[in-house]
Amino acid sequence: MNLKINAYLEELKSFNDSNAQKIEELRIKFLSKKGLIAALFEEFKAMPSQEKREVGRSLNDLKKFASTKIEELKSTNPVEEDAGEKIDSTRPANNYFLGSRHPVNLVKNEIIGIFEKIGFNVSEGPEVEDDWHNFTALNFPEEHPARDMQDTFFVAKDPDWALRTHTSSVQVRVMENDKPPIRTISPGRVFRNEAISARSHCIFHQIEGLYVDKNVSFADLKQTLLYFAQEFFGKETKIRLRPSYFPFTEPSAEVDVYWGLENEVDYKMTKGTGWLEVMGCGMVDPNVLKNCGIDPEVYSGFAFGMGVERIAMQRYQISDIRLLFENDMRFLEQFQSEL
Repeated sequence: MNLKINAYLEELKSFNDSNAQKIEELRIKFLSKKGLIAALFEEFKAMPSQEKREVGRSLNDLKKFASTKIEELKSTNPVEEDAGEKIDSTRPANNYFLGSRHPVNLVKNEIIGIFEKIGFNVSEGPEVEDDWHNFTALNFPEEHPARDMQDTFFVAKDPDWALRTHTSSVQVRVMENDKPPIRTISPGRVFRNEAISARSHCIFHQIEGLYVDKNVSFADLKQTLLYFAQEFFGKETKIRLRPSYFPFTEPSAEVDVYWGLENEVDYKMTKGTGWLEVMGCGMVDPNVLKNCGIDPEVYSGFAFGMGVERIAMQRYQISDIRLLFENDMRFLEQFQSEL
């Protein structure tokens, strides 16, 4: 083996070619995984132990010399530029188009930021839910007519699993796993088996909020929603609460903000009243607290929920909800300035 080592060493010493391709061929010949030096190391494994010490030192010296030699050749003989690929520094630069955030994300992130300022954290949960978290725990008993309020996509014809119809299911999971005080918002995508039109879609996004603690009152709810409305829509915004019904809150209300009647679009959006519905809310029903392992005699709470697409359409004067789901670049590029 020493004869081979000496022969390879001499070949490396005598190599002085400046051609980049020849240098690369030399590297492959000696230092690649299937090169000559790798083959010597394989032979070295089978040698008698008493010979390994001397031969091993020579073999390592050969590998080190080969690496140093090839690095020196590369540094003194840089790769020549292909004459056909010279850079013309006078040419205009390529145009890189600025991306933009989706209007739904813009509105969602702004709403989350507003509630985070007053101590709400963000909770998320699965989009495929079981019957307990999506319905039963929220005061939707089996065969209860309230279940007809939301047309549901069931999974594989299994009535026990469905695509969630609201992010209230996330709030159930939070109440099951955390002890009061609880202050959380649950943004996410929800699904309802509805016909797609300019005003409705089978997929949309919600942000729902929940606050559970001792001595929580309807006044706390109203003040929280007034804070949100004035942060999002403007400091002078007024709100009103109209009685409504939701199975999981009692009492329940719809929340309107005063949008105004400054132009024809305002008349159309508010149906001539100047008031625009933005969300539903109410005090958490004691049965819901009990279902989640919270004592309604000690704790109370409020909840609210809003559709992100509806608010985005109002803010950006978008007339057709389908535009938010079609990924039309001509539409999305309008929001570059909103980054």
